[in-house]
Amino acid sequence: MHAVTITLNHFSAAAVFALFASIVFGITHRETTRDMVRYGLYCFVMFLGGVLVAGWAMWVLRR
Repeated sequence: MHAVTITLNHFSAAAVFALFASIVFGITHRETTRDMVRYGLYCFVMFLGGVLVAGWAMWVLRR
């Protein structure tokens, strides 16, 4: 049996984290299924937006 190795770059690792964290936030913070999905998508977009803004800020500070 061979082990499967998955290599992620920083952005894809952040996207995987954002996906799972958004699922948990949606389920635990809202009551109805529709609200869970909408809040989960909102959190996912905010996580990825935060990653992009933080990455841009680090790029600017490094220059």
